[in-house]
Amino acid sequence: MSSDSASTIASEIELVPANCFEPFDLPGIYGRVAPFEVDLGSGDGALLTALAAQNPDKDFLGIERLLGRVRSAIRKIERAGLTNARVTRFEISYAVEHLLLPHSVSAFYLLFPDPWPKRRHAARRLVSEKFLAALHRALVANGTIRIATDETEYFGQITRLVAASKHFVVVQNSAGLLPSTKFERRFLERGVPIQRLELRKVSPVT
Repeated sequence: MSSDSASTIASEIELVPANCFEPFDLPGIYGRVAPFEVDLGSGDGALLTALAAQNPDKDFLGIERLLGRVRSAIRKIERAGLTNARVTRFEISYAVEHLLLPHSVSAFYLLFPDPWPKRRHAARRLVSEKFLAALHRALVANGTIRIATDETEYFGQITRLVAASKHFVVVQNSAGLLPSTKFERRFLERGVPIQRLELRKVSPVT
């Protein structure tokens, strides 16, 4: 790859919309129509980059609110020379609710979201009934959500919300392990059990 083409790719990796109130124009961003998957809280971009490299027929977006992590993800994508991965800096809940078109996402990845373990902070957790409804709206028919956490109590809360929802069913035979993340490797090295859940959209949007 020439230095000019590398610079072009790098300049397009961070998705900064001109209008933060309009949904993303995916064909305009990626230059094609393809299955679209979203990494929620993409961190340093390790999972995002691995998924994009393994699946050149799909397009990927990482949503991350911390600037340092966004920059790290950009560097990984740039070094890999990927044209099917982008990163955007937004709060996850806002991006899902306002920037993703209905029925546009084939799969969401939510790996090790902030657990907010203190009881007084539990209301800050990302996964809620409202958030599940926003994910449901954005997913295509039979779209999936893959979740992983080391926080047992949070995992219990998520499973209770899913059980009470009519929008998703639990996938019994998961598609297999995903590329490991930094957080996951740390937990495994410490012998911390990881809870995993895969959901599939089953009901129509009302």
